[in-house]
Amino acid sequence: MAKVAFLLANGFEDSEMKNPYDAVKEAGHEAVIVGLEKGAECKGKKGTVSYTADVGASEVKAADFDAVVIPGGAAPEALRVNDAVVRFVKEVNEDGKLIAGICHGPQVMISADILKGKEATSFIGIRDDVKLAGADYRDEEVVVSENLVTSRTPKDEPAFIREILAKLS
Repeated sequence: MAKVAFLLANGFEDSEMKNPYDAVKEAGHEAVIVGLEKGAECKGKKGTVSYTADVGASEVKAADFDAVVIPGGAAPEALRVNDAVVRFVKEVNEDGKLIAGICHGPQVMISADILKGKEATSFIGIRDDVKLAGADYRDEEVVVSENLVTSRTPKDEPAFIREILAKLS
């Protein structure tokens, strides 16, 4: 069983959190919601789901987790400017563990400076940012590059979830 951190803040894309989170739990893994602070309520931008942070970003260590999932929407913008979030993602990457981001999720990877020399995809609106961060951008439903898994939009969720579960097994 893997322990998976879901990085979350207000304004995340509802299905990009709910579907991978539910799939990870259904596969028997532990899913932990890491927010900007413990107990913070994180609401989806469409209002269909909300979650409470199990732990704050300043309290987590890479050694305690096997993977990180970063849903898209507006949340990655709030997450990427938090030093504790960026430190955590850098440490998880240094350990070679899975980091999966969909839609705007790769914004956190950009701020953690972990895309250089990797292949990646994202929501088209941040495509140039992904390229400028040193990634070889691919317009594909899911891109797996070493320990990173990236996808573009909610329609890519089945492929995104499939690759996350494959990496965890």
